[in-house]
Amino acid sequence: MMARIKRSDFAGLPETDHRIIGEKLDLFSFQEPSPGMVYWHDKGLKLRNILIDFIRNELSKRNYIEISAPALANTVLWRVSGHWDHYKDNMFITKLGNEEFGLKPMNCPSTFLFYKSKKWSYKDFPLRISDFDVLYRNELSGVASGLFRVKSLTQDDAHIFVTEDQIEGEMHEQIELMKKFYGIFDLKYTVKISTMPEEHMGTKEQWDKAVDILVKVAKKNGIKAEIKEKEGAFYGPKIDVDIKDSMGREWQCATIQLDFQMPGRFQLTYTGEDGKEHTPIVIHRVIYGSLERFIGILIEHYQGKFPVWLAPVQVAVLSLSEQNENYARSVEKELLESGIRVVGDYESNTIGYKIRNVQLQKIPYSLVIGKKEEESKTISVRSNYDGGEKQGVRLGDFVKQVQDEIRKVY
Repeated sequence: MMARIKRSDFAGLPETDHRIIGEKLDLFSFQEPSPGMVYWHDKGLKLRNILIDFIRNELSKRNYIEISAPALANTVLWRVSGHWDHYKDNMFITKLGNEEFGLKPMNCPSTFLFYKSKKWSYKDFPLRISDFDVLYRNELSGVASGLFRVKSLTQDDAHIFVTEDQIEGEMHEQIELMKKFYGIFDLKYTVKISTMPEEHMGTKEQWDKAVDILVKVAKKNGIKAEIKEKEGAFYGPKIDVDIKDSMGREWQCATIQLDFQMPGRFQLTYTGEDGKEHTPIVIHRVIYGSLERFIGILIEHYQGKFPVWLAPVQVAVLSLSEQNENYARSVEKELLESGIRVVGDYESNTIGYKIRNVQLQKIPYSLVIGKKEEESKTISVRSNYDGGEKQGVRLGDFVKQVQDEIRKVY
């Protein structure tokens, strides 16, 4: 029987590494049958879904539509997109009957098929389409990289269809979104502009024009961007945003790419103000980038002590004795009904042991329930991050406090 990757496989890693913290907090594991792919545990999946819901909520305010498409597609699709010529070695290829199929490494081709399913007008632009499908890339990965480099990943992907005169405004919108989100997490980053690689589609004139636009947009947004020669995507130049991890290494997360090539290859059109058919320009962008990589960075950034709004478990309810269990369970139930993520510990251990366990699990709050709390219908609140304690707190007041903390971000 194949086994999970154990902590001993991470020998020599510092305690601050996301692989060590992730195992201690029971967020995820790696299993031998699926090399380079993450098995999300309950709390890790909650964290992942909180991040997706968080950006989803923001995108809904910005008039995005969301789609989902099959993971497997005939290689005809990848030939049209150019991935077959420029990315085939990083794809998982299989056969169904006599036909070749590939697991999708990018969402753009399937998004273009969705675009072709309808008629669009310049009045629909900017048309913002988001996608959170799982992608598969046969790249260098494995236990040594943890969440930072995996073969199966999810991106907060979006493709924005624009007219030429909308490019700068929409690029500004995406940079503003990136700044907002990275500011919320207090992440430090550097920005780079990646230019035409050796293997590319389109002419040098098209690439020079696109790079000039990116440089202009970066300057207008007060961004000092380093030029990364020949590191653009094969279909267009891009603004790359690199975040530093806890060990000082840089990881590319957000990217905003300008694409004049693929819309023409897919024969995408829209009806212009002149009543004629035109080819749209596409901006490909992610803010988190790979959710797996972003979560790895956040685990180390917070050292597992996530802010209340982001914590997979926000509150632990601890009974002082068996006699207080019923009241403690009623407190847990009310917290759950209020939308707060909570666990209860009603085992016959000492309260000191229970509090210590909650601290090790890095849960923001402990609620201690004893005879005094049950008689007064109150709770004792302990902050596991700063050690502060309050007794005689009304449950409704505590719920409001937690909800207010969450609303500061949402």
